[in-house]
Amino acid sequence: MPSMYPHARGILYALKDKGIDVAIASRSPTPDIAKTFLDKLGIQSMFVAQEIFSSWTHKTEHFQRIQRRTGVPFDSMLFFDDEDRNIKAVSKMGVTSILVGDGANLGALRQGLMDFSQNLGSSASNKRK
Repeated sequence: MPSMYPHARGILYALKDKGIDVAIASRSPTPDIAKTFLDKLGIQSMFVAQEIFSSWTHKTEHFQRIQRRTGVPFDSMLFFDDEDRNIKAVSKMGVTSILVGDGANLGALRQGLMDFSQNLGSSASNKRK
């Protein structure tokens, strides 16, 4: 039976309660199994987009698909991942990206929200220039 990191379920429900959309960007050689795990965890309906597919490239293709599907601009997205190469590639797209070693937790969420608000503020001031 699949399991989640201790804080992950609470974070997902808190974001949903606040009206914040959540999406999945995952490379998997077995996307059907990944989707079955989401179903078994009872969280599949929590996501506005699920980009789960095998890819030899960085996660940029996942984010391009999420952006097309949701209309959310890259600079309005916050991304958590455990691979530095994904963080670097997605950051170049303008997405606030946070490297997590031990999964999503409250500390990572707090850091992500702080970085996101700083990036959003600097993005707004750059648009005014």
